[in-house]
Amino acid sequence: MVLQHVWGLFVNPKREWVAIRDDECTLGKCYARHVMLLAIIPALSGFIGTTQFGWQIGAGDPVKLTIQSAGTIAVLYYLAMIVGVYSMGWMIHWMGETYGADVPLSQCVVLAAYTATPLFLIGITELYPVLWLNMVMGLPALAYTVFLLYTGVPIMMGVSEDRGFLFSSAVLGVGLVAFVALLAITALLWGMGLEPGLTR
Repeated sequence: MVLQHVWGLFVNPKREWVAIRDDECTLGKCYARHVMLLAIIPALSGFIGTTQFGWQIGAGDPVKLTIQSAGTIAVLYYLAMIVGVYSMGWMIHWMGETYGADVPLSQCVVLAAYTATPLFLIGITELYPVLWLNMVMGLPALAYTVFLLYTGVPIMMGVSEDRGFLFSSAVLGVGLVAFVALLAITALLWGMGLEPGLTR
């Protein structure tokens, strides 16, 4: 069933993590049924929000992106999310040996994919790109993502709660470093003249 575990992660996360682990979802199924579908939400919402509504700084007119520029960014955004989930799964797998976890790569990617669920879903706020609104909605989603990580690692990786806490903290650290690196790359690209095109 498509997206079958999403509701359970919000209602009873521990029980749902056990169900996800027992599903033994393959990498292809995980991507086809979960990641590739949910990653559309923020990418499409961002495209619509930046071209139809734009964002406003102070009392000035809203700033909107051109269709071509927003389309390119939406595609790159979508691809970055897909690659990002796999990369985090690979990092979890790589770190697993340190914490006594011996699980296949596919299960680590599944852990990364389902942990990111709240961030995918909250992407709907990008339909109306107002900074304060996105922050008010995004911070609880981010907090719940961290909660899912700390809840899911011991179950999915088959480690004790204590090791799971340390493991989750390491994964969170890697995620933050990756996020900062992505921001730095974006700033460099914009500085090299690849900034988005704005409507007049």
